[in-house]
Amino acid sequence: MVRSYVLLTVEIGKVESVIEALKQIPGVTKADAVTGPYDAIVHIEANDLGELTRKILHDIHNIDGVIDTTTAIVVEMEEEE
Repeated sequence: MVRSYVLLTVEIGKVESVIEALKQIPGVTKADAVTGPYDAIVHIEANDLGELTRKILHDIHNIDGVIDTTTAIVVEMEEEE
């Protein structure tokens, strides 16, 4: 399992519709509008790096209003009890 956080830059006025579209993507566990240098942060889970790449390049980048993404792949996971 690969987990990542994707930080998005979104066109002005389109954050709400982008968030709603993100929530429809399989593997997206959380999508929030935020303040700061980015407009939204998305948490994604995928079976492998290839699937994660496809979700970002084919699903997220094709959402109307998405300008740019920055991906942070989780490299150390906390042990679940």
